Amino acid sequence: MSKHSTTYLAARDEFVQLWGDMASSWGINKTMSQIHALLYAESQALHTDEIMSILGISRGNANMNLRRLLDWELIHKVQFEGDRKDYFSAETDVWKIVNTIIRERQQREIAPIRARLEECVTLLEGDTTQSDELDPASQEFKERIQNYNDFLVMFERFTDALLPFITKKNLTLLKQLVRFVEAKERLSELLSPSSEEKK
Repeated sequence: MSKHSTTYLAARDEFVQLWGDMASSWGINKTMSQIHALLYAESQALHTDEIMSILGISRGNANMNLRRLLDWELIHKVQFEGDRKDYFSAETDVWKIVNTIIRERQQREIAPIRARLEECVTLLEGDTTQSDELDPASQEFKERIQNYNDFLVMFERFTDALLPFITKKNLTLLKQLVRFVEAKERLSELLSPSSEEKK
C-alpha cells in the first residue's frame, strides 16, 4: 500500500465512517459498506490483511463481507504475478453502484417482505371456517396488509422503471423526471385549499 498524506487519511477515514453510517440507515451491513468505501477511496487494490488493519476488523468478518461485496459485484478480485495474496478493488462507476444497491435491496428485502405479507393474508383467510366471510376485525386487518402490499408493488414497479435509465446513465432524462415531479408538487401546493386560505 502506498504512503498517503495526513489530509488524505483523514478524508478517507471520514468517508469510510460516513458511508458506513449512511448504509446502516438503508439496512445494509455497516462493515460491508465500510470495506467498499475504503476500497473506493484507495487508488490501489488492497489485500485482506490491509483491510483488517485499517478498519480494525477480524479476518472472519473481513472475509464474509468481502464475499458479499463480490456477490453484489461492488468489488473485484485482483491478483498480482508472484504474489499469492488476493487483492481487492472497488467498482468506481457510481451509476453501477447505485443500480446494484437498488436492485439488491429490492431482491433481498422488498420481495421477501411481500411474500411474508401474502402469508399473513393466507393465515387470515384460513380463519373462515364455516363462512366465506372474515370477521370485521380480520377483514380490516387484511385490507391494511393489502394496502401495504399494494404500496410495495408500486415501489417495485417504480424502481423497475427507473433502473434502466440508471444503467444507461441517462442523466438528462432523470433530471427531466425530477423537474416534472418538482413542478407537479409546486402546482399541487398552489391548488391546495390551504394555499387559497393564505391568499
